[in-house]
Amino acid sequence: MDRHVSYRLYRVYCGGVLAALWKMGVLASVGIAWTVIGVVILTGLGIMIAVSHSGTKENIEIDRK
Repeated sequence: MDRHVSYRLYRVYCGGVLAALWKMGVLASVGIAWTVIGVVILTGLGIMIAVSHSGTKENIEIDRK
């Protein structure tokens, strides 16, 4: 799976979770500051997951003289 596709799916999943929490009234009781902190953490987690699954793993050989 392409890393852009997996990151988009992650964003859609997080958006769905946030929408469900908002609809249930959980986000209103938590407060805006903690909601923003949670969104920043989830965004960082998504970026780390996307980067860790991107590209090929290669070994680089260095010739020392």
